[in-house]
Amino acid sequence: MTVEFSVIHDMRKAILDHLHHHMRNVHFKTTSGDMSFNAQGDPPTHFDIVNWLYFSEVKTTFLNVGNFIINSAGQMQFNFSDRDIHWHPDFTQIPRSVCSESCSPGYRKVLQKDRPICCYDCSPCPDGEITHLSDMANCIKCPRDQWSNERRDACIPRIIEFLSYEDPLGVALFSIASFFSLLTAVMLGIFIKYRNTPLVKANNRDLSYTLLLSLMLCFLCSLLFIGRPSKASCLLQQTSFGLIFTIAASSVLGKTITLIIAFKATKPGSKFRKWVGTRVSSYLLLLCTLVQVLICTMWLIHAAPFPDIDTTSETGKMILQCNEGSVIGFYSVVGYMGLLALLSFIVASIARKLPDSFNEAQLITFSMLVFCSVWVAFIPAYMSTKGKYMVAVEIFAILSSSAGLLGCIFIPKCYVILLRPERNTKQYLMGKHAKT
Repeated sequence: MTVEFSVIHDMRKAILDHLHHHMRNVHFKTTSGDMSFNAQGDPPTHFDIVNWLYFSEVKTTFLNVGNFIINSAGQMQFNFSDRDIHWHPDFTQIPRSVCSESCSPGYRKVLQKDRPICCYDCSPCPDGEITHLSDMANCIKCPRDQWSNERRDACIPRIIEFLSYEDPLGVALFSIASFFSLLTAVMLGIFIKYRNTPLVKANNRDLSYTLLLSLMLCFLCSLLFIGRPSKASCLLQQTSFGLIFTIAASSVLGKTITLIIAFKATKPGSKFRKWVGTRVSSYLLLLCTLVQVLICTMWLIHAAPFPDIDTTSETGKMILQCNEGSVIGFYSVVGYMGLLALLSFIVASIARKLPDSFNEAQLITFSMLVFCSVWVAFIPAYMSTKGKYMVAVEIFAILSSSAGLLGCIFIPKCYVILLRPERNTKQYLMGKHAKT
């Protein structure tokens, strides 16, 4: 049976091929025009578009108003004359063959389920996408530096935003930083002028100079965060901030350790006497700074900060900012500074009951408490803000922590030097020490 079916199939195919061979050469004319057959033996397709006219229940006629033709080459041709159509008098306008109105620009077509393809809903394009033609099936996403307008039919440039010197917030932070840097410079001048007085000499004046200079640079380095971010500014922002603050925290730690050594050395038979006059504090400052230099170097080698664009935080805006590159590197720098500040706080707390003539520990304890409080509050505030306000939070933390150190440690001393000079004598300090 299988063999017979195969033979019949082959014979049928051969007959059709032979028939198609002859039909391809057949040409004849009809009232519709020339007729011929294509390679598959199919005749041309010809449809007349007819306008039926009902004049009465018994009288009906029709009028040919166009045609649709597919010729033997597969080409389609559509001919139509809307002027020849006769509409019923009850029609006030031309009927429409679609069940949905056209979607205007700014909207896209959404097909209705289980309904013909001509039935659809018009859905507005989401933010950042547009359609500039009618009846578009998909919205077009705007480039990264552009955003959709209100009608969603055109892309417009995003508003560029960063913490600038023209911004009221930037002006306020710039003014505060400039004021405190100038104030620190004045205090440094006072300490240099009265460098030979007992009060200045009592608590390691070299470390006082270093601390005042580092605090002045801390105030000034905050200005690097204001203005349009660039590759150079992004690199300098975090590295200068980390290194200068490390020098300041290390100076405070060195002053506290110097204070303890000086007091312990006054006791008879103390082993601390051999450390008096040595460069322990300088070596400590150098060691702590080198550790931070190593952290910053690893950070810059692994993933250095770079200028970046934030297009997700605020609608229609393009925020220019510095990307930390490595979050681990950034928090390592901040964490190391926090460790030095915490260590200074602990050591100063231990030394806070030392005699007043030698004692700077009470001032240092309070200043480190302010410093640590600011940076503990900084981390959640920094992580919860975006854009230029994130930069403003970091600047505020730099200014407030630096101002805390300056105000708690040096303002009381400047008060005594300038307004109470009778207390800035060796006899007064030694007499007060004798009472304790």
